[in-house]
Amino acid sequence: MKEVKLAECGLSYAVVAIMGPQSSGKSTLLNHLFGTNFREMDAFKGRSQTTKGIWMAHCVGIEPCTLVMDLEGTDGRERGEDDTAFEKQSALFALAVSDIVLINMWCHDIGREQAANKPLLKTVFQVMMRLFSPRKTTLMFVIRDKTRTPLENLEPVLREDIQKIWDSVPKPEAHRETPLSEFFNVQVVALSSFEEKEEQFREQVASLRQRFFHSIAPGGLAGDRRGVVPASGFSFSAEQIWKVIKENKDLDLPAHKVMVATVRCEEIANEKFSSFIGNEEWRELEETVETKPVPGFGKKLSSILEVCLSEYDAEATYFDEGVRSSKRKQLEEKLLQLVQPAYQFMLGHIRSGTLDKFKEAFDSALNEGKGFAAAARADIDQANWDSSKVRDKLRRDIDAHITAVRASKLSELTAMYEKMLNEALCGPVEALFDGASNDTWPAIKKLLRQETEKAVTGFSSALSGFEMDEVAKNNMLSRLEDHARGIVETKAKEEAGRVLMRMKDRFSTLFSHDSDSMPRVWTGKEDIRAITKTARSASLKLLSVMAAIRLDDHADNIESTLSLALLDPKAAASTNRSISADPLASSSWNEVPSSKTLLTPVQCKSLWRQFKIETEYTVTQAISAQLPGLLSISTKFLPTIMSLLKNWLRRVKGMLMLILSITIHSSKKLTKWYK
Repeated sequence: MKEVKLAECGLSYAVVAIMGPQSSGKSTLLNHLFGTNFREMDAFKGRSQTTKGIWMAHCVGIEPCTLVMDLEGTDGRERGEDDTAFEKQSALFALAVSDIVLINMWCHDIGREQAANKPLLKTVFQVMMRLFSPRKTTLMFVIRDKTRTPLENLEPVLREDIQKIWDSVPKPEAHRETPLSEFFNVQVVALSSFEEKEEQFREQVASLRQRFFHSIAPGGLAGDRRGVVPASGFSFSAEQIWKVIKENKDLDLPAHKVMVATVRCEEIANEKFSSFIGNEEWRELEETVETKPVPGFGKKLSSILEVCLSEYDAEATYFDEGVRSSKRKQLEEKLLQLVQPAYQFMLGHIRSGTLDKFKEAFDSALNEGKGFAAAARADIDQANWDSSKVRDKLRRDIDAHITAVRASKLSELTAMYEKMLNEALCGPVEALFDGASNDTWPAIKKLLRQETEKAVTGFSSALSGFEMDEVAKNNMLSRLEDHARGIVETKAKEEAGRVLMRMKDRFSTLFSHDSDSMPRVWTGKEDIRAITKTARSASLKLLSVMAAIRLDDHADNIESTLSLALLDPKAAASTNRSISADPLASSSWNEVPSSKTLLTPVQCKSLWRQFKIETEYTVTQAISAQLPGLLSISTKFLPTIMSLLKNWLRRVKGMLMLILSITIHSSKKLTKWYK
């Protein structure tokens, strides 16, 4: 457990076990499936026991952290009469600690009454009855040396056999009518022979391996498991479970879970107490307060105690809540007992200081000529050592007033600088988005950095008058920086909601005005196609700028993707033929997190479609405006065209007559044909 740092996993880990007949290839399967190194049988030396007892390994490359247990094979001859006892013990242990149990079985055993796996299944079901509150375990039946019979034909027969065995197993009254599905999730897979079809076997195992990734997530192989022991307590839990099993006692898992929590939480509490005793800051505080008062003693001591208790909370967080809280309270009491003497020293220093002031006032009264008794009585009455409740109330009132005024002033100061940032950022950011170009986001980042630095510098200077500790001050400065960034992001989201309107405005401006910003007059000489393409490209630039928040130095390919897909769809289809027919058929951009996405690819595609529809009328109107000019050009050149056409026809007629006259003289038949 230490080797794989399991304790750091919390509840994010899984345990897999395998059981089945001896020499059925269990270790071989695990080694190929999980990259482990369990000892395998040498087939050339005959069939004999290879795995003795229970062996454990860490699965290589599987997330979350997954442990696998290789159990000794059943029905072996080596153990003799002790075989059945150990078989039941190991089966119960596997069911008590595992999330997934692989049942290795031969394909030819399916449907046979005397199959090798039936005693094993009976054992599994019988020992499950010994768990007071069973885990929801996934049973994965791995059919080995699969024949040509399809899995869909084998699986119903196997499930029927499993159900019959479940029905035949004696059950306690509480579970007499409980269905198999309440205790187990049953899965069935089939693998080819490793010896005869090794390549096919390896491919099938590689496919099966993928199912063990994220096995404890909802929908995973063990997604609905119950009663998980936190990783830091797994080693102790397994040890205690095996101890109970060896003593042949029924295993009460809920009670066991509380016992594990009790032991582990106590261990954690003791570790934190020892750590507190050795804490250099505490030891220095304790040593100093013995000789003189320490400014901010309570605050410093509270901080050290809070760190210790927070560390306990972090390590004990996954254990039983009742046990965890009880042990935390005990730890807190032990810590307070430890620091009580130092606290008393501090109170003594405070009392001494007050007493010194009393002595000074008393001496002064005496020097003024008052009688000793009168002076003493007045000062003692004034000190009034018994009026501790009144003094405490006064102190609380003063503290509360100071705290309220302090909070009010800080709130006013914060609001003032937030307002300054709003005024400094909102208008300029909106203007930059209006003229969206390649320089828009760099300009916004520069503006944000300048205004934030200016505000933070002023705010920091103002906070120095409050004598705040550095952590609190840095937190307030950090929140102001976050506010500035939030202004830009909020404005970006607002502008993204108006992007269609801005695209249409930009298109209309560029389409209807020439390079000198003069309104276009459609004479018929203008290239409307080129003008339309230019205006659309500029509108697409605006869309690409508004598609994502780019306040961090991360490049993206949004503009190129949009250009390729919307301005040149044929090139996009050719480029993406091997990946996707449509690069915009997605709800996210590559390398852009969802939190920074303003417009998804699908939304951009929809907006572009709407944009083209709504700007089509403008293009059509321009084409209509060009028609009179085109007609006037045609009318002007019509006489010339007609004259050229007549000359051409006259020449063609002359040539035809010449050819026909020659033909008539040379052939009478042709003459007849001609007539």
